[in-house]
Amino acid sequence: MLLRVRVTLPDRPGTLGQVARTLGVSGADIVQVVVLERLGGRAVDDFTVVWPGAARVERLLAGLAAIPGVRVDGVWRAIGAPTTTGQDAELLAQVAANPADGLATLVDAVPGLLAADWAVAAVVPVDWASRSGGGGATVGYASWRAPVPPRLPEVTPLRGRSTTTPDGTHHAITPFGRAGLVLVVARERSETLSAAAFHSTEVDRLNQLVRACAVILGDRLDLVGVPPVTVNP
Repeated sequence: MLLRVRVTLPDRPGTLGQVARTLGVSGADIVQVVVLERLGGRAVDDFTVVWPGAARVERLLAGLAAIPGVRVDGVWRAIGAPTTTGQDAELLAQVAANPADGLATLVDAVPGLLAADWAVAAVVPVDWASRSGGGGATVGYASWRAPVPPRLPEVTPLRGRSTTTPDGTHHAITPFGRAGLVLVVARERSETLSAAAFHSTEVDRLNQLVRACAVILGDRLDLVGVPPVTVNP
């Protein structure tokens, strides 16, 4: 299976090589490395690896923990092939080519781009500020792996951010800037794996995608969540 492994490590020569060797010795085949952050002598790296399905992840975690200064922030299952920013442009091209299904295209694609489990476009009512517990958001569109009903965190249409609910589910939340529409992306905790929270660079990437789609789709977003009009014969 394909795994995403996020580690925080000292930003000094040799440490990245130690992590890569440990992954290899543990049985992981590295297919991509993405540097999320380099700050104050520390780095945060995402490794996408092919992992033998029968192998125990505990062996991998023990090996990484033995490297001085290395901390494992999360190990979780990734969906599909490793992604690049070039795929963001391809997604926007698909949205522009078929705007009628543009929102569905975005919601279905985002979990694969961000190694997440599911996504929903939630609609926050105009009086959300006077309500409690997330403003009573409803689901406008859900990706194919979303639970029914989706377990939404507190949602407000103000700004992009990451959050974690008490059950350990991580969310990235970003508004479209119109019609109270908000995109919510989730990584869930499993019995054997624990995903990392969404990094600020991932939230920024989601913000850019959502803003671009909002420009492309325009007034179509105002119709999300609006009940269809029934005409009696």
